[in-house]
Amino acid sequence: MIVIAAIIIGAALGWRRAGQLGGTRADRVQYAIAFALGLAMIGVFATIIVHRMA
Repeated sequence: MIVIAAIIIGAALGWRRAGQLGGTRADRVQYAIAFALGLAMIGVFATIIVHRMA
């Protein structure tokens, strides 16, 4: 569940950041994917840590 939320939030942040930089639609998609992957990795580690603590 943490990973799914991280992907959605990351994509939204990436899309917004590329827009702030004046990027085209392709730039926005690229940023959205990159941010989503980055936050997904953080989400995976967070899920593992939470699962091991429980």
